[in-house]
Amino acid sequence: MVLLTCYNKGCGQKFDPATNSDACVHHPGVPVFHDALKGWSCCRKRSTDFTEFLNIPGCSKGPHSNEKPPEPEKNTEEDPAYKEEVIVVQPPKIAAPLERPPADELMVNLPVMVSPSLKQALEKKLQELSLKSEIVENDSAETQGVPVGTCCKNNACKKRYEDESSNSDTCVYHTGVPIFHEGLKYWSCCRRKTTEFDNFLEQEGCARGSHNWFKKEDSAQKVVCRYDWHQTPSAVSVAVYSKVPVPEKSFVQANAVKLNIHIEFEGGEKIYDNDFILHGVIDPQKSNVKMMGTKVEINLKKAEPGSWAKLELPPELVQSNELEVVTDDMKVVQDE
Repeated sequence: MVLLTCYNKGCGQKFDPATNSDACVHHPGVPVFHDALKGWSCCRKRSTDFTEFLNIPGCSKGPHSNEKPPEPEKNTEEDPAYKEEVIVVQPPKIAAPLERPPADELMVNLPVMVSPSLKQALEKKLQELSLKSEIVENDSAETQGVPVGTCCKNNACKKRYEDESSNSDTCVYHTGVPIFHEGLKYWSCCRRKTTEFDNFLEQEGCARGSHNWFKKEDSAQKVVCRYDWHQTPSAVSVAVYSKVPVPEKSFVQANAVKLNIHIEFEGGEKIYDNDFILHGVIDPQKSNVKMMGTKVEINLKKAEPGSWAKLELPPELVQSNELEVVTDDMKVVQDE
């Protein structure tokens, strides 16, 4: 007697074809593997262990069969009840870096905000400078010949030199500097304000002293200021430590890759000038400057989020970038 092997799924027993009856317990469906669960499509029992899955008892009875079941056909129209959702995980797309503009683009003045602490410190400093200038007597008229008709160089004084008696006349003038802000025109040394330029020119001085027949040489001293910087993913902040900066005489200019700083501080007695070729690209239209009593804070908006390795571009990269621009210009000329 030859025994045959039953190939029904889930059975695998030996049987005698002569006495084959409905004693085969098997699975008529196909294996289903979904979300770590293993089971058969013909019944609901599921298991996470592969051995337990193989030992799941059949759910149908019938005669044994020694014929191997055909391979399941790949059906494009799968049963939606058992259709697996395929999730494709892709790495985030890295945006292409912005093209670096040339450093010789047009510079724009960044808007300036003046803190209340600076206004108080500046007023005190200008008073000190005014007292200092009154102590120093103007001996220019005595030591040098003054041409008749020479106009006094003090602000708002319109007196002209006639003879030696003019040196003893009292000069009424402004010790401060002119300020033009939001349509108003006035002197930093007094509070009289006007919207008319002619009225501004006719404003009488607020201080008294001696006439100055010769223009004073600029005694401001150029110095090097300490500065530091920090950054966030979207902005860069540069702090220049310069006490009592003068807003009317100071400015910060920028384009996408260059920063130009001119600060007159200590009431105008000192000057700080510096240019930076920035490491990254900024948006000048969204950048600004804040002047305080002890420092000038420059807030630069990054053109794209990210981190800068340094504030300035290394000199060798600056030269390389300039060389590339020159080479590109030469190519354009040759093409033309």
